[in-house]
Amino acid sequence: MTRAAGASHESTALTLVVALVAAAWLTLAAWGASPWRRYLDHGNWGDVAWLAALCSAVPQGEHLVPALAYAATWQLMIAAMMLPTVLPLLAAFRRIVEGRRHAGALLAAVTAGYALVWLAFGAVAYGIDSGVRWAASSSGWLIAHAWVVGSVVIAGAGAFQFSALKYRCLERCRSPFGFVNAHWRGRRPLVESLRLGLDHGLFCVGCCWALMLVTFVVGMGSLGWMLALAAAMAAEKNLPWGARLRAPLGVALLAWGVGIAVANR
Repeated sequence: MTRAAGASHESTALTLVVALVAAAWLTLAAWGASPWRRYLDHGNWGDVAWLAALCSAVPQGEHLVPALAYAATWQLMIAAMMLPTVLPLLAAFRRIVEGRRHAGALLAAVTAGYALVWLAFGAVAYGIDSGVRWAASSSGWLIAHAWVVGSVVIAGAGAFQFSALKYRCLERCRSPFGFVNAHWRGRRPLVESLRLGLDHGLFCVGCCWALMLVTFVVGMGSLGWMLALAAAMAAEKNLPWGARLRAPLGVALLAWGVGIAVANR
């Protein structure tokens, strides 16, 4: 393959991915403006009639079905928010396996591994959120002081920006070519591709989990906040000066969390 042809293929792939991301955001915007906007709220799954019927038909369905349904919707949101942040890794991996016969399947395996990690995180996040809601329903004080949860989550996300774990995970995410070289040997292509996606997904979750939990506070149906958080995570991971956003973003989140507490005293 000539250099010009390779560049053309990469340009086409990038165009398709950008179009996919744009379509995801447009779909979220249309959904948020529709009469079904309330279903973007993670607390309203039980309002869906067919889902309520399914819950009653499946053993333990009142817990299992909403969790799976929420995790699936969470994954769609992650595709819109996190796909731009993983483009450098996919581009680096594509160049390495470009000459292989099943390069497309290998690239799909990397993407699938990455998505599986975020799907698992979505299920865990749903469980934590359900636990907090259950605790709030049995606590008169927490019902009267619901702002405490938001203040703690936002301030916690700010504090995490200064942690060693955030730094280590962010550094791994900001070195896509080195990451691929460290995880790819080509001896078992499909297994290694899936493992590469899983490993990168773990570092991505390690880097971004606290910021993603902020969506529970500001509302998963808030397109503006989703765009702001997605832009911050993409900039941190991909832009040359992105690592320097850690501190300003952390300070802003800490100030926001403290501000909520002060305003509600």
